[in-house]
Amino acid sequence: MGTALEYFDFFLYSAMAGLVIGPTFFPSSDSTASAMAALATFGVGFLARPLAGLVFGIMGDKFGRKMVLSWSLILMGGSTGLMGLIPSYDSIGVAAPILLVLLRILQGVGAGAEFSAAITVSYEHAAEGKRGRFGSLPTLGVNLGVFFASLAVAGLALIGDDFFYSWGWRIPFVLSFLVAIVGFVIRRKMPETPDFEAMPVAETRRSWFRVLADLFRSDWRGLVIVFATYAGYALIATLWKTFSISYLAEFKDVGGAVSSFGITLASATAILWTPICGRLCDKVPVQRVLAFGGLMVILYAFPFFWLLNTGVSLYIWIALILGTGLLAPLLSVAASPFMARQFATKTRVTGVGVAKESSGAITAGFGPVLALALIVSSGTDSTAAVSGMFILGGILFVFAAWQGRTTPPSIAKTGPIADKAGLIL
Repeated sequence: MGTALEYFDFFLYSAMAGLVIGPTFFPSSDSTASAMAALATFGVGFLARPLAGLVFGIMGDKFGRKMVLSWSLILMGGSTGLMGLIPSYDSIGVAAPILLVLLRILQGVGAGAEFSAAITVSYEHAAEGKRGRFGSLPTLGVNLGVFFASLAVAGLALIGDDFFYSWGWRIPFVLSFLVAIVGFVIRRKMPETPDFEAMPVAETRRSWFRVLADLFRSDWRGLVIVFATYAGYALIATLWKTFSISYLAEFKDVGGAVSSFGITLASATAILWTPICGRLCDKVPVQRVLAFGGLMVILYAFPFFWLLNTGVSLYIWIALILGTGLLAPLLSVAASPFMARQFATKTRVTGVGVAKESSGAITAGFGPVLALALIVSSGTDSTAAVSGMFILGGILFVFAAWQGRTTPPSIAKTGPIADKAGLIL
């Protein structure tokens, strides 16, 4: 539930970046320039996430997972709510985009602390044989948040452009204050994970530097695998959810109501599909699921744009459902326990946080901007370069599945001797 509330805030900005953030905070006679500026601020939030993943990851490994999840929600909900109160560029000039960027950075800090801790909590609360189902819970929360955020955007857009672009878009942002309060109460009542509570007291008393030293000395391989895994997911997910809205609005003259409703349908599909994916990952090794999903992404790279380019609402909705509604949840559910088991308990939150947020800052942060720039430079009818970005994401999944660990590293086996053996291997 906490992840659902948090990703309501997160996707709200993603959707609005492609529709209203540009003209409101970055007005320009060139609508494409405004759209690219808005997507750039979307990317700015990701720049803060690696540092957040590092700082809050160490806090999670020293003080507990529960505390991190509580603070992440406050940061995300508070910064999103304040975004809805910023006056437009026409009212306060350059101060408007500056305030927006600062709040977007805070939002990125909250998001950077969120998902790695949520993955760890679901993994560590689950018994062996149920980690797919438990690992599906953060993904289910993400899709619930995206569903309600996209539904809110689509509903407001249907009321009318004058209402939506003047002040209607601010309503769901301001409601994020309430979201933060409700989510904080939920998470304060959450129990700490058994794995963390079973850690020796000496491990929780390590210095911040020692936590990092343990991570890079013993679990460096996990950093590489998680970096590749999340780079693939973040790239394709933001292209499906964020870039597609801007692309349709800017180049296909498809209104926000159509594209946002397509995301709503895709999220509704994902909500039903995600628990099935969790059970599948308990029956089939997650490496095979990741490899299969990566191959499907590669095969879907060109058909996705064929469907979008028709400009027909039904085909656009089908394109978004196949990507955001079916493929993305399958990959996310499989990736959750897969990424968690690349690290020992004492470095799990830090490892997932550092690798995941570093890769996300590159691929999710600037993937939509790069995709839009490629379309502009190569012509509106040429989407081959962006299809190549999808193919790259699929390849990263296949690589991670091939090289990833099948069981977590044992604390008893870490240290200088195991490190030398690992380097030899």
